[in-house]
Amino acid sequence: MDVIAAKGLTKHYGDTRAVDGIDFAVAAGQTVGLLGGNGAGKTTTIAMLLGLLIPTAGSIHILGHDMARDRFAALARMNFSSPYVALPQRLSVAENLRVYGHLYDVRHTEARIVELAGELDLTDLLNRPAGQLSAGQKTRVALAKALINRPEVLLLDEPTASLDPDTGDLVRSWLERYRAESGCTILLASHNMAEVERLCSHVLMMKQGHIVDRGSPADLLSRYGRDDLEEVFLDIARDRPRERVT
Repeated sequence: MDVIAAKGLTKHYGDTRAVDGIDFAVAAGQTVGLLGGNGAGKTTTIAMLLGLLIPTAGSIHILGHDMARDRFAALARMNFSSPYVALPQRLSVAENLRVYGHLYDVRHTEARIVELAGELDLTDLLNRPAGQLSAGQKTRVALAKALINRPEVLLLDEPTASLDPDTGDLVRSWLERYRAESGCTILLASHNMAEVERLCSHVLMMKQGHIVDRGSPADLLSRYGRDDLEEVFLDIARDRPRERVT
């Protein structure tokens, strides 16, 4: 079953085609990487999936719901994390998580906050104002916010940005465990190619609003004759023809 399905998805800003007629699907329990350079259309795609932007054309179905007609039924079962979206700075970490817990009608919100704080090493930060956190701490709080309602669909934009290698590894392990235990479907936008190779069973490569290649990490490595996804990323970004890659 496809939990996320986009057909002909398009977003134009005047003459600028941010996303230009893309088709993709994400099956239940799958983690799919959405890759591309700055301006490729990743963030616009995620914003349309969340209902924050109205597509110029095309359709989106998530969890069986048409996002043009019934998005709130799907949004209650989804969540999103990005370290680039600031939480209210004057509220403490606990207050921020409490607000989102109530917005998502989470049962036993306080217990859920304590649980997430322990798992993401936030316990000592719960009473600290969000505006006083380091970049790495904000990233972990953003992830806790995204997990407050135990989402069935999780959209992640650079989920380990600003984290040191040790904490980043712990977060990736936690995401792997959460997906395995819950069956959550994950769409991951990241510039960390090692992270994508570790977490993703399938990859969508975007460039200038188009999906220009797709497949499992192993398939892409074989197709481009490369040892890691970063080299594949550079081949696509720099228009290096496959037949010239050795």
